[in-house]
Amino acid sequence: MIPASFDYEAAESVDHAIELLGSGREAKLLAGGHSLLPLMRLRLARPELLVDIGRLSDLSYVREDGDAVAIGALTRYHDLENDELLRTECPVLADAVGGIGDPQVRHRGTIGGSVAHCDPASDAPTILLALDAELVARGPSGERRLPIAESFGGFLTTALDPAEVLTEIRVPKGGTGTYMKSTRRSQDWATVAVAAVRANGDVRVALTNMGPIALRAAGVEEALASGADPAAAAERAAEGTSPPSDHNGSSEYREHLARVLTRRALEEALA
Repeated sequence: MIPASFDYEAAESVDHAIELLGSGREAKLLAGGHSLLPLMRLRLARPELLVDIGRLSDLSYVREDGDAVAIGALTRYHDLENDELLRTECPVLADAVGGIGDPQVRHRGTIGGSVAHCDPASDAPTILLALDAELVARGPSGERRLPIAESFGGFLTTALDPAEVLTEIRVPKGGTGTYMKSTRRSQDWATVAVAAVRANGDVRVALTNMGPIALRAAGVEEALASGADPAAAAERAAEGTSPPSDHNGSSEYREHLARVLTRRALEEALA
């Protein structure tokens, strides 16, 4: 389908983007375009104004900042996958983004765009949730930080203000573990996926496509903290979830997949 008509502006800076977002028109940010443009073609999104921030090179970086790795929101998956600092300080994230989509997607898609889009089938929000990442956003009132767990507002909805720009994602150093997903084809969205992360002596587990947002598997984490082995802890993977039923599988099938993938991910992460 053809998108509804819209105006287009290329932002020259983050401040210029904030100004355009606050112009009174229904505006959307355009970065890599892999999330927004398909919705526009289906006319599920009809912004009056597209604000293109894809050329803001100062939002593409990976750098060390104290006990965290700071990642610019416009950093593309390909660059994250191959960044030596990230591979050293948070290898689970570098490995996981290498399995997103195909090479074309990884060369164009941005990590900030995925987080701001908040699709429950996306990989990046789940991995960042398991890492206890922190988001940095800038708007008319200045800059603020919020834990990623507090940024998910619901299906395709975040706690970011319409006039705010996500500028940075901060992940703690030392994140190891694995991200496992089941797909019908290698380049598809995950039917179900599981992130199992070890950091600071804790094991954190997060789930993809098991509800309207990325979810922490609280039952699994509680069982592990009580001394359960991976197999026993994984039996609680579907607790508190509400997986969809669609052409990729029923909700019952997804619950089964969550338990199987959680066990496998835990066994690998704890090995």
